[in-house]
Amino acid sequence: MKSSLPPALLQLQPSVDTPYYRQIYTRLRNAIADGLLKPGHRIPSARALAAEMGLARGTIESAYGLLTAEGYIEARGQAGTVVAPGVRPHAWAAASTPEVNRPPLHEVESHADSAPAVPMPRPFQMGVPALDAFPRKIWARLAAREARATQRSDMFYPPPAGLMALRVEIARYLQLSRAISCAPEQVFVTAGYRDSLDLITRALLNPGDRIWVEDPGYPPSASLLRGAGMQLVGLPVDAHGMQVEQGLQRAPQARAALVTPAHQSPLCVTLSLQRRIALLEWAARHRAWVIEDDYDGEYRYDSRPLPSLKSLDRDDRVLYAGTFSKVLFPAIRLAYLVVPAQQVAHIDDATRRFSGGSPVLMQQAVAAFMAEGHFARHIQRMRRLYAQRRELAAAGLAEAMGRAVQMETTPGGMHLLMRLTGRRSDRLLAQRMRDAGMFSRALSECTLEKRSDLPSMLMLGFTNITSHEQARQLGQRILDLL
Repeated sequence: MKSSLPPALLQLQPSVDTPYYRQIYTRLRNAIADGLLKPGHRIPSARALAAEMGLARGTIESAYGLLTAEGYIEARGQAGTVVAPGVRPHAWAAASTPEVNRPPLHEVESHADSAPAVPMPRPFQMGVPALDAFPRKIWARLAAREARATQRSDMFYPPPAGLMALRVEIARYLQLSRAISCAPEQVFVTAGYRDSLDLITRALLNPGDRIWVEDPGYPPSASLLRGAGMQLVGLPVDAHGMQVEQGLQRAPQARAALVTPAHQSPLCVTLSLQRRIALLEWAARHRAWVIEDDYDGEYRYDSRPLPSLKSLDRDDRVLYAGTFSKVLFPAIRLAYLVVPAQQVAHIDDATRRFSGGSPVLMQQAVAAFMAEGHFARHIQRMRRLYAQRRELAAAGLAEAMGRAVQMETTPGGMHLLMRLTGRRSDRLLAQRMRDAGMFSRALSECTLEKRSDLPSMLMLGFTNITSHEQARQLGQRILDLL
């Protein structure tokens, strides 16, 4: 087997903002997608490639880690690293979102310790970031500066699609962190994930449309879609994510699919590369939409965050939904939706008819927070902190509860999975925990219909668990409720 790479793959661009590890990852991924590197083809070791390119070994390992996590390559010990046998060439995987006319990012015009929030999050509350670790002083300084600079024009109705300065920063961030190439005009700022989903159903779907959803999945999504008149087609989830093949059998003519590919909610598994490909091929073939809910894709602990499903989307069928609530703080009530270039005018019209816009001052503060680099640094700090708190929470709960539970840590996300042993009801324990002032969600509460094939399991948020002792004491409280 070959062990060398084509010279073109090794020509990096030091003048662009994209980090070297991301450039290497993209070039190798594209070469595999184009069939230049075939299944079984041996690629150089990280040490050898680093020496050849004059880069740090860690840079190569970061790129290889992403490719391995997505299923493009696999390590075979002394036999070296090879292109995964099951990968098929797909030229569309290498394509990026079509460019649309837009001004350069740097030419967009800019606008010239608080008390703790109450009520504070309950123990194990999911989807709430570490509020104690948020840089409140920096945020207060930026918010005060933006407030002092308020002009009369800022006091008028906010732009329905969002402040352009913030849309620019979101587009730049997604390009670097989630491998999404989009223009600021494709980014729509909303008042939260539910607002993003509501906008999609109003603009692109009709009552009675069938939609693939994960089962188990995120209950609020199912509730909103049902309220909009959609017919939900629940697809089971296994270790590789949503079973796309089940959707092809049950409802091939569905109009859309809603997925959480980075960390499936609630099971935190990752949608495999093969299923991502199958999902996008189905959407392109049937002119269906794929709604990617990337609610906490920034937080992965065994490797760098995986690129988004949207980054593989050549046919412009994916709508990407992100949120600031789980990265900054829930009270911010800001999220964003990236739409295909050809749908910009249609979505813009829908925002003008159905959206009142979000407060300009809050958008200005977030834009400044991102532009000055605080946002990226905050995510990096939280990634390290959450990795620590995840281990503390899992260890403390396991120590207190012993054989009554099995703690399951996942590669990413903001919550733990706690499997109950014996014949204990997860729904009953979850209700007892809520009655006792804690938070919990039972796996059986996340299904579309009552099912007997799922394990008895609870989802527990760990981001605000600050010590092993706190987790141990909370574990003892849960044990008393069993």
